[in-house]
Amino acid sequence: MSGLGGLNKTTGGIVIAAVQSQLLSVKTPEELAKATQHVCALVRQTKTAYPHTDLILFPEYCIHGLSMAIDDSIMCTLDGPEIAAFKKVCKEQSVWGVFSIMEKNELGNPWNSGITINDKGEIVDYYRKMHPWIPVEPWYPGNRGVSVFEGPGGVQMSLIICHDGMFPEMAREAAYKGAEVLLRTAGYTSPIKQSWEITNRSNAFCNLMFTVSIALAGTDGTLRSMGQAMFVGPEGSILEQGDGTADGIFACEIQVDEVRKKRREWGVENNLYQFGHRGYVAVKGGAGDCPYTYMQDLMKGEYKQVEDADVGIKDGQVFGYAAPATEFVSEMKQ
Repeated sequence: MSGLGGLNKTTGGIVIAAVQSQLLSVKTPEELAKATQHVCALVRQTKTAYPHTDLILFPEYCIHGLSMAIDDSIMCTLDGPEIAAFKKVCKEQSVWGVFSIMEKNELGNPWNSGITINDKGEIVDYYRKMHPWIPVEPWYPGNRGVSVFEGPGGVQMSLIICHDGMFPEMAREAAYKGAEVLLRTAGYTSPIKQSWEITNRSNAFCNLMFTVSIALAGTDGTLRSMGQAMFVGPEGSILEQGDGTADGIFACEIQVDEVRKKRREWGVENNLYQFGHRGYVAVKGGAGDCPYTYMQDLMKGEYKQVEDADVGIKDGQVFGYAAPATEFVSEMKQ
């Protein structure tokens, strides 16, 4: 099922490599430049070790580390030297790459952004993290929604980042928009290991899709990230799994036709379809209403859980951030 861990590729398959890149301490422009070159070297190393690789997935914070610094001097732009280096190495190695940057934002705090570059060195997808890991992370919440793009081999893909994957709505949105492979990048540390596996597997099974997930690994002298690369098939089975090795590379062949057949031919547990066609055995076409109060309230801007008034932490002051004064601005079409 995995092509001997990505060493082989057969007709209709693509090989994805997930790199558990070293957690680095990055606080200066010089350290940012050094981290960028480290990631580029890992692209070359991956293609040498796994020549059939079509796409290389790097973790969230792969060049910024976990300092959560918002110093403008180490924030990136889409036309900056970091993205230029990633474009160059992808073209040089004829491989797709998914990279993480903390990006300057004129609206307020920086974005936590994921950039997908094709084998010609072109940006094909640009995603802003929807759910920063609050109250720890200071990033402005993503305002472009979940995107789906055509990856290598014509495979439909979507990228989400770290905490995004803890919300089942994120994976469902990606699948609903056609994603056959859900990519998830993270900087998580070891306490999240169990929920990481649970959500990677459930996101795959509940949407009949592949999930490919990767976190940073190693230590920066203070924090220690967990690694734990994971490839999960559409029935929720783990196909390949990493460990805690810093700069460890794990690969897997994915046969996306498995997703396409299941979504079209399955009856039992074809949940992506059945979610919007409740009880089609009993009623013609199934019920297509929205009986979910939280969805209705979100649409009205009135989301309020039962315990809302009792929630004790509602901003980042517990982690030393000032109470925010910035309003949210969305780029989504209303």
